[in-house]
Amino acid sequence: MLTLRRGRHAEAQALDHLQRHGLKLIARNFRCRQGELDLVMQDGRTVVFVEVRCRNNPRYGSGAESVNARKRAKLTAAALYFLQTHPRWQQAPARFDVVSIREQGGATRIDWIRNAFET
Repeated sequence: MLTLRRGRHAEAQALDHLQRHGLKLIARNFRCRQGELDLVMQDGRTVVFVEVRCRNNPRYGSGAESVNARKRAKLTAAALYFLQTHPRWQQAPARFDVVSIREQGGATRIDWIRNAFET
C-alpha cells in the first residue's frame, strides 16, 4: 500500500512539473493488455508518453536507469495501442520521456529526460 501511495504521489509531482513546463494532460494511468502508460501528455503537436520512476535509494541507480529494454518494449506496445484507439493522435509526432523523482533528505529532485529512448 505504501508503494502504491508513493507511486501516485510521484505521478502527481511529475504531472505538476510537466504542466508547469507547458505540457497538457491527455490521459493518466492508461491501462491495456500491453501495459500501462503513467502519463500521456501533449507538448505542442507532439504526443508524449511519460514513464514516472521514483527512487528513495540512489544505490540502486536512478529511476531512468530502471527503464530497461523489457520495460521500453511494454511502453512502446502500450503507446501503439493508445494511438490505435485514439485516432485524434495517430498522425501526431510522438516521443517517450522519463521523469525520475528522488526523495533525498526531505527534498525532492525531479529529472525530466525528454526523448529518453527511441523505438
